[in-house]
Formats: sequence, structure tokens, C-alpha cells
Amino acid sequence: MSEPGGSGFEPTDEQREEMVEQVAREIQLRGLTAPAVHFLHASRPYRPLGANAMLFFDPVLRSLFGGDLAEATAILADDDGIEQLIERLEELDEETAWDA
Repeated sequence: MSEPGGSGFEPTDEQREEMVEQVAREIQLRGLTAPAVHFLHASRPYRPLGANAMLFFDPVLRSLFGGDLAEATAILADDDGIEQLIERLEELDEETAWDA
């Protein structure tokens, strides 16, 4: 189901996984894995409001990624994508903890 005025683009599972991986790696490279997980958990109450509510977080995304990252916006507009991103970030955080 697409949002009114949205593009109607629904990523395939494979595309979503690729986008999640790219966004997760960008977050990891910036050393923001734990804050991003907390941020995504905190955004849960806003998800039922749809992708438009996530526009509120656009300045945060721009500061995280240093500009416009379409993949991050697409992931945050998709509830399944958000959950996959949280899981992937937690996995990356665990991997990093084992490396330390």
C-alpha cells in the first residue's frame, strides 16, 4: 500500500536487503550504530503515521549521511525495512564487540 502522493515504489526483498546493508554500513562507518538503534526504537510510536511522519527525522538523516541518501529515506518509509535495519545494526554491533 503506497502513501498518497508517494511514488508507489515497493522494493523487493532483495532490494530491501541491499538498501538495509548499505545504510547499516554507512551508520557503522560513522560509529553511530548504538545511537541509531536507540533512535529507530524511539521512532516506533511514529511509524503508524506513515512515511510523512518520518520526514520529521529528515534533518537527522541528513546529518548522519552528509546529504541526501535515498536508500535511508526508502528504508525509513518501510516498516519492514526499519525492523531489518535494527536487526542488522544489532548484528554489526555484536560483531564489533567480538572484535574488540
